[in-house]
Amino acid sequence: MSEANITLSDAAARRIAEIVGADATKQALRVSVEGGGCSGFSYKFDLADGAEDDDLVIAKGDAKVLIDSMSLVYMAGSEIDFVDNLLGQSFQIKNPNAVASCGCGTSFSI
Repeated sequence: MSEANITLSDAAARRIAEIVGADATKQALRVSVEGGGCSGFSYKFDLADGAEDDDLVIAKGDAKVLIDSMSLVYMAGSEIDFVDNLLGQSFQIKNPNAVASCGCGTSFSI
């Protein structure tokens, strides 16, 4: 599943390692795409105990991200980033497939 070419920024890897390290029962951050949201699709972020059979596993340093095969279709070529600015802290997906997105950054359309 490496053809998805999804990358993880250094900032996101650091933050994921911090979050997962604080919960001994979880091993990774799961990122998925769901129908809904103000632009058609939305990203969902959860902590996971481990990978499923159809997951793409992205590892960088102590961070691990899991993405299911259905979500890969919508996220190919994306970068997962973590932003900390005056507006707050959040994971953001820089998705080259999205033709529109909403102001919150978690909803998009293709």
